[in-house]
Amino acid sequence: MKSSLYETNLSSLSLLGRGKVRDIYDLGSDLLLIVATDRLSAFDVVFTQVIPGKGEILTKISNFWFNKMRDIVPNHLTHLRVADYLNVQSEYEELKDRSVVVKKLTPLPVEAVVRGYVAGSGWEDYSRTGSICGIILPENLSMAERFKSPIFTPSTKAKIGDHDENIPFQEVQNLIGIELADKVRSISIEIYEKAAKFALDRGIIIADTKMEFGLSSEGELILIDELLTPDSSRFWPLNSYEMGKSPESYDKQFIRDYLEKKAWDKSPPAPELPIQIVDKTLARYQSAYDHLVG
Repeated sequence: MKSSLYETNLSSLSLLGRGKVRDIYDLGSDLLLIVATDRLSAFDVVFTQVIPGKGEILTKISNFWFNKMRDIVPNHLTHLRVADYLNVQSEYEELKDRSVVVKKLTPLPVEAVVRGYVAGSGWEDYSRTGSICGIILPENLSMAERFKSPIFTPSTKAKIGDHDENIPFQEVQNLIGIELADKVRSISIEIYEKAAKFALDRGIIIADTKMEFGLSSEGELILIDELLTPDSSRFWPLNSYEMGKSPESYDKQFIRDYLEKKAWDKSPPAPELPIQIVDKTLARYQSAYDHLVG
């Protein structure tokens, strides 16, 4: 049984905040320590339960992709060692595989979502309106059908407890400026296309993914947070994919599907998950890691 971690309270560092999954500590003027816990969020609600070991898997997958995409865009990782900032040995041993020292940056107020297939909230929008984020799409697409080319469908970056909302690209231009919005869109699509090709060779379809960007003090665009993980992406096994059906997944869609069948209004508090659902979710995250990185 993997050890689990719901939240951290480090004795020697100042806590800046907690996201849905990550705890963030201040390391001085230009550095942060980010810890990926095992917290679970679904439909923007944070559960009291954990997926044991999930944070380690997310960290390893993110670091793998960050390094692979360095030729496209810089990222927030540094070469600094976590051991140099965690003075308590027991804290270091617990967090060494789920922590990174990163640059302190100014996050952009949008999430960069790229979709290669019609699924999830994109399928709901398309079924209702024939479009996603204002992008008019061909008629009669099937669930899980591949687009001719990936589309950029940004969303708001909601606070914990609030829901992300899909927004048209023009709103992104209004929020961050036309030039920067164009750059975020083109880089996001390039990352998705490179990752999708790599993953397909390893038996995984990346249906869609969500990225975040920040700006340095000099105005340089930097990739931040996490990248192409089972928390931020839809991973489908190629060998069982069938257009027109909701595919199997190596991500938390498994939990979403379970919760959709519950009498829950998607507001806190979250319902208790059976241990079998927790175990099967972890197995899916591990499978994603094994296929892509292992």
